[in-house]
Amino acid sequence: MQKLLAEGLGTAFLLIGVVGSGIMGAALADGNTAIALLANAIATGCILYVIITTLGPLSGAHFNPAVTLAFWLRGQIAGAEAGKYVAVQILGGILGVWAAHVMFDLSILQASTTDRTGVSQWFSEVLATFGLLFVIFGGLYSRPEAVPTLVALYITGAYWFTSSTSFANPAVTIARGFSDTFAGINPAHIPMFIVMQIIGVFIAAAILPRLFHPQT
Repeated sequence: MQKLLAEGLGTAFLLIGVVGSGIMGAALADGNTAIALLANAIATGCILYVIITTLGPLSGAHFNPAVTLAFWLRGQIAGAEAGKYVAVQILGGILGVWAAHVMFDLSILQASTTDRTGVSQWFSEVLATFGLLFVIFGGLYSRPEAVPTLVALYITGAYWFTSSTSFANPAVTIARGFSDTFAGINPAHIPMFIVMQIIGVFIAAAILPRLFHPQT
């Protein structure tokens, strides 16, 4: 229960950071999308550092079904526990979106109208998810204590160097479909994003163990 609470609460705070900073950034940027994205990226990196550092010792700080799937493929989490992780991550993400809406006096129940689709963005999600797992498992291999910083820096940068702004997380993707704000994604475009993220996980599962093999 402690692990599930940590995963749900952490994912909720992640979405509060993503959606809340998107709303604030868009409101203050006065139409300057670059400034809004910069604010969104920095806030997301900051909240990632905080939740991974504080909750990592409790649950492993997945906050992401793609990360949970990757650990399951490595045999580091049981299937039943992984399923529970994914369920609370999705629930926590949606609750986080709703909390952000309440904070900014917006309608709680929304559906995004922001189109995010096309081969370029789909490929971006494969690359973004592979890169995230590269950072996580590479960090665990070389400097475990640096993983919160590495993930925060990677996602902050990936907001800018990927055309999709690096969702790299099925729970985040689903939750952002419930927000017709700066960070939203049209629900019709969610399934392909998730398919691409899962492809990224399997590519990582094939490559990363060869790179970060157990030290002898």
